[in-house]
Formats: sequence, C-alpha cells, structure tokens
Amino acid sequence: MSEGSILQPKSDEGTISGAAGQPLPGKREWRQRAEHSPSTTDRSRTGTQLVGKMMGMLLRSLLPWLAGALFLTLWQMRFFHVLLSLEDYQLPVPSAIAASIRDNAEMLFRYAIYSGTEMLGGFLIGSLLGALAAIGASFFPNSGRAAVTVLSALNAVPIVALAPIMNNWFGDGIWSRIAVVSVITTAAMAVSLFKGLTSIQPQYEELLGSLAASRKQFFWKLRMPHAMPSLFAGLKINMSTSIIGAIVGEFFIASQGLGYLLSDQIRLANMPLAWSCIVIAAILGIVLYETVVLAEKRLLHWSRAHTSAQ
Repeated sequence: MSEGSILQPKSDEGTISGAAGQPLPGKREWRQRAEHSPSTTDRSRTGTQLVGKMMGMLLRSLLPWLAGALFLTLWQMRFFHVLLSLEDYQLPVPSAIAASIRDNAEMLFRYAIYSGTEMLGGFLIGSLLGALAAIGASFFPNSGRAAVTVLSALNAVPIVALAPIMNNWFGDGIWSRIAVVSVITTAAMAVSLFKGLTSIQPQYEELLGSLAASRKQFFWKLRMPHAMPSLFAGLKINMSTSIIGAIVGEFFIASQGLGYLLSDQIRLANMPLAWSCIVIAAILGIVLYETVVLAEKRLLHWSRAHTSAQ
C-alpha cells in the first residue's frame, strides 16, 4: 500500500488538513473559541448595563431640576400657605415675585451691582489677608498654629455686632460693608490654607531635604502646590460668607444695596419686592460661587484626577 493511500486517523483533539493543505481547527479549538468569544447574551447584558448607567447619570442630573420644579409648583399652589397657615401677604407666590422682579428690574439690577461690589471687594481683601496670615504662620508652625487659632476667633463675632462698629469706623459708605465682609472672611481662609500648608507627608519633606532644597524652593515646589485644594476650599467658603456679610451689613446705615432694599420693603410690608431681593441675592451668590468652582476645575484638574484615581 502506497503512502498516499494511507488514511489519516480521525481525531477529536487535534487538527485536520484542508484541501489546500492548511490545518483546520479541531473540535477542541472550536470549543475554546466558543468559550472565549462573547456570546449574544453577554453582549445584550453589556448593552443593558450601559443603558442603565446612562439613565442613572441622566436621572442624577435632572433630579435637582425636577425637585426645584416640584417645590415651585407646590409653592404656587399655596401648599405651604395651608401647611404653615400663612396668607399671601406673608408669603407671596412665585408668580407675584416674578412680576415684582419684572416691574423693578432696573432698580434691582442697580442694587445688585452695588451689593456685588461689596461682596467681591470684601471677599478679595479678606481672602488675601487670610492667605498672607496663613503663609506667614506656616514658616513657624508651632507659634503660627496658635496665632491662626486666635485669628479664627473673628468668626465668633456676630455680624450684627460687627456692622455698627465698621459703620462707626468707615462711615455709612460702601467701605464699611467691605470691611465687614473682609473681617468675616479672613479667618476662614487663614485656617483652611494653614492646614494645607502644614499637612505634608514626611517623606516629601525628606526628599526635598535630601536634594538640599532652600526654604524658598521648599515653599514654592512643595507647600504651595499641596495647599492649592485648601486654598480653593477657603475661597468657596468665603464666597458664601461674603454674601451674608454684605446683605446683613446693609441693614445698618445704608442707602443702597439689596440688603437695604430688603429691610426697607419689609418695614413697608411690600413682601413681593422683599422676596425679589432675596431671589436676586441668591442668584448673585450662586453665580459667584460657581465662578470659583469653575476656576478650581480649570486650575486644579490634576487634583481631581488624583482624587479619582484614589
């Protein structure tokens, strides 16, 4: 029997040759490919999970807006009036507030600019003073910590007690309210930034020490970059606090501003206009706060990436 007439034995475990002499996969290889290839069920499950994830993200983004719309709807339907036994002159409905904003738009815009100037002026001055205090204290950690603790006592001074003093010192102009906002924002920045400047892991300090880094290099290469998240945390706190300081400061010896208009209209029982001041102040505060948040995202993208990785 010649070699060409010899029949090859069948095998379920190996490979067989095709017509062109190329090896064809055997049953075992087909089985392995089937096990490792994604099945229709797996692809369907992956698609379902992706859709569910997208729906969850959409729901989380829409939930605050839906909650706000529900709140305004209940307010407009006088649900809170019934719940709290209030009359319309005590709690005007959103449509009345919107009409008041429309009718007094020019005056509200002018007073919002005035109050916004007080907020930003005091915010910048107070944040700068607090940052300088924290930087100076970071060079002398032991005594500096005590100084920052004493400085934080400024937050314990009520605004209603601080505002008349600032009015007595700086008069009834805009600088008295800027001074109020500066005082109440200095301590928050000092405490937040000092913590960021001093809470550094020892191995980083040892590394720069082994490289014979100077005190100036130590500050700019290690301390300040490490403290940037704390700096922006203090800025966000100060932005929220400055709104309160400016509005409450205008309750005393002021002739302009949203706080002045708010207190004046409450005395006149013109509640729609008074609530209009509250709404405009809230919008102004949200815009300024989100501006700080946007700056943080742009400047500290590396910090967010590091936090996500952790």
